[in-house]
Amino acid sequence: KTKYSKLIFGKSDTVPEELHQMVQEGFLTLRKHDCFFQDLVRIKGKDFVTPVSRILIGNPGCTYKYLNTRLFTVPWPTEGYDINYCSPEIHDACKALIKLNDYLHIEAVKALQGQTLFETKEIKDTAVIDSEHNFATSLMDKGSASQDQSSCCVPEDDYVSLKNRTSYNLTLLNYMDPLQMLYLKQEPYFGMGNMAVSWHHDENLVERSTVAVYSYSCEGSAVEECHEQELKGRDPAVWHVGLKVAWDIETPGLAMPLHQGDFYLMLDDLNMTHQHCVLAGFSPRFSSTHRVADCSRGTLEYIFGQCELALQNLQTDSDSKALSLKSLETAVVKQVEEIHNEVEFEWLRQFWFQGKRYLKCTDWWLKPMAKLEEFWRKMEIMTRLVLSEVRKKEQIEEQRNETINCFLLVLTERQRLRKEWTER
Repeated sequence: KTKYSKLIFGKSDTVPEELHQMVQEGFLTLRKHDCFFQDLVRIKGKDFVTPVSRILIGNPGCTYKYLNTRLFTVPWPTEGYDINYCSPEIHDACKALIKLNDYLHIEAVKALQGQTLFETKEIKDTAVIDSEHNFATSLMDKGSASQDQSSCCVPEDDYVSLKNRTSYNLTLLNYMDPLQMLYLKQEPYFGMGNMAVSWHHDENLVERSTVAVYSYSCEGSAVEECHEQELKGRDPAVWHVGLKVAWDIETPGLAMPLHQGDFYLMLDDLNMTHQHCVLAGFSPRFSSTHRVADCSRGTLEYIFGQCELALQNLQTDSDSKALSLKSLETAVVKQVEEIHNEVEFEWLRQFWFQGKRYLKCTDWWLKPMAKLEEFWRKMEIMTRLVLSEVRKKEQIEEQRNETINCFLLVLTERQRLRKEWTER
């Protein structure tokens, strides 16, 4: 209650049976079609292959970046989008995950409203007021949470904030069979046993947004749980989620068992104040981790907007059709070249370096990537035009030096990143 109050745990029997069935079938379908992939991630300048296999499913055009690797969503069925799946089964699996997404969104809103009520009551009881409780009381101006999720009892702004922090735009699916792993790290601080995923915070999320995780371990006759009385600590056969207070190994850690179909919510700022890890059981396990990804710089809409901004500086002569730059102002040149780098290294190279794998599910990303390549080609021309302009004799020395200095910085960075990506 004192250290882990923002972790909410949901037992599998509270989830509708029909939803369990759809989602679990979806997991197995994606596994059957080889849609789970190990990622090549970069930590402190070194590349590692993740022990867990993953796939990202979510809003069309959304991406999620972790450990210097950008994943591109396999889009779930969305009104207004024409999405061509490789098979009807994959379509059904993605549809099941959007249904789970909706369910977990409602559970998260309920849990946050419940927390708010609890905190409001605590304030009345103890007259303790701190900034967090202030936030909590402002969320609720009446004494009870409505059952129908209507906003009648929550001030409008706070209801919008509550909705925004629980409206998951994607889910990162994980799969791992621990028996296939030759080596798993031991949990170092509390002796919790084998870790499938080490201690970490989830990154690239909207501030104070909830993370919801649905767990499906393929328990069966192959794995019987240990029920011996002398067993100390956690049952090694069962998967667990581990939590600890960040940068603190004095406060006891927590290991929560995860059985087939259980889910948990990390509410509000829990992902920032605490770290979590995943402790491996004996059986293979799937999980669906629903997030409010910070997509301010991670959507197609955003990067196309950046490209259009950059290409405003390119003009075509109506007679000769020759291309030229409208402005050689340092700020303009710098902005265009930085967007050029962003398109190449945050999108094109990130996609093609492991992007062909998405074709196992859908060809949705091929058209936007072709369009981005077209924009990139034009930006390559723009780079050459800057070079030919600064070589011209009639350039004013001072202006030329200024342009070269800023231009050189971005080009040097481009050269360094091209080398790094070639090695990756």
